[in-house]
Amino acid sequence: MMLSWTDILGLVAGVCTTIAVIPQIKKAWKTKKVEDVSPGMFTILIIGVFLWVVYGIIQNDLPIIATNGVSLGLNGVMLYLMLRYRNTNKNQ
Repeated sequence: MMLSWTDILGLVAGVCTTIAVIPQIKKAWKTKKVEDVSPGMFTILIIGVFLWVVYGIIQNDLPIIATNGVSLGLNGVMLYLMLRYRNTNKNQ
């Protein structure tokens, strides 16, 4: 199966948006500081990414399902870290 340039463009865009949160996850994990990160933004982002997964399933579009599925997991990890560490540094 040969990918068209639009397929490649879509995959590259999906990979970029999927991995964009990784530096923030690494920083939050390492520093345990998340006060400046908005839980509301990540909640809305997770809802949007979830809806993209549903859309991908309806359209039977594996790249949309895969990239947004991974993104959903990564953004969920970040939201978890934000909830876990949000009060950690207030007592120090």
